[in-house]
Amino acid sequence: MSFAIILFLILGTWAFSQGMSRKLHEAALIDMHEQWMAQYERTYADNAEKEMRFEIFKNNLNYVEKFNKEGNRTYKLGINKFADLTKEEFLSYFTGFKMPIRSSLSREYNSFMYENLTATDIPTSVDWRNQGAVTDIKDQHRCGCCWAFSAVAAVEGITQIKTGNLVSLSEQQLVDCTNGNQGCNGGIMEKAFEFIIQNKGVATEASYPYQERDDLACQTAGNNAVDSNTQITGYEQVPASNEEALLKAVSVQPVSVGIEASESFKMYKTGVFSGEDCGRTLNHAVTIVGYGTTDDGTKYWLVKNSWGKSWGENGYMKIMRDVESTEGVCGIATQASYPTA
Repeated sequence: MSFAIILFLILGTWAFSQGMSRKLHEAALIDMHEQWMAQYERTYADNAEKEMRFEIFKNNLNYVEKFNKEGNRTYKLGINKFADLTKEEFLSYFTGFKMPIRSSLSREYNSFMYENLTATDIPTSVDWRNQGAVTDIKDQHRCGCCWAFSAVAAVEGITQIKTGNLVSLSEQQLVDCTNGNQGCNGGIMEKAFEFIIQNKGVATEASYPYQERDDLACQTAGNNAVDSNTQITGYEQVPASNEEALLKAVSVQPVSVGIEASESFKMYKTGVFSGEDCGRTLNHAVTIVGYGTTDDGTKYWLVKNSWGKSWGENGYMKIMRDVESTEGVCGIATQASYPTA
């Protein structure tokens, strides 16, 4: 009898300690969520929404912690501003690349101006930030117009290379004026390039600032007139599924690319992203602004994103380069284009 009592007391104490442990863990998570809300200035309509967002936050936190504990990875994940969003919400608000139908584009891709570059013409590493051809990281916020940010970054780059002057250009003018794209509901960079060609340039960010919306009238005159230095002669597409061709293009100028933004892509923090959970269902647009090799010999693309400086490596990402798949990690080599000047 005494043994049964002792066993009962032991089990009761264990159950109590387990219950207390769970409560303490839950309290720590609640505190973490509160700190995260303060950091990202997040507020909710009521307690019901807050509880719902807390559950999503916990799921994303568990995903990040499980991933990082697995080890043997070339990159780490982290809790960021997307931590209280579902996958569907994230894709709806913060991506926006639409796979184009070739026949819908006005130009044929039967030429590639960098085709004849040889190995001796291509530097072992390039960082267009160091050449003064990359503006500060921007933030598209809750508007699915990544295509506009990608196109603008490429035009900012070629304009600086051509003129020696780096000027921040207007994504909002592209959102308002580009025919064939859908503003905050998605689009492609080639359509944006076509508008810039027809418009003989694009306005500056200062004269036509970003508004995070797509219900405004297109403005191409007056204070929102184009910067004549930003005129481009055309655009070309890099041969698809060809990282060698992509390397040639990026060695000469920043290049717009489509990519699949997966769950691990969403929560990326640092390192060389290898994208085990993504394929080539392109849903996001970014700009490749360089490439290089880490100290341990891992080759990477240097990517400028449009999710603000709190995401990734101060707004940038390294994506593994020269992989077995011809499409590249997350399809990065399947839909690449650049403006010509």
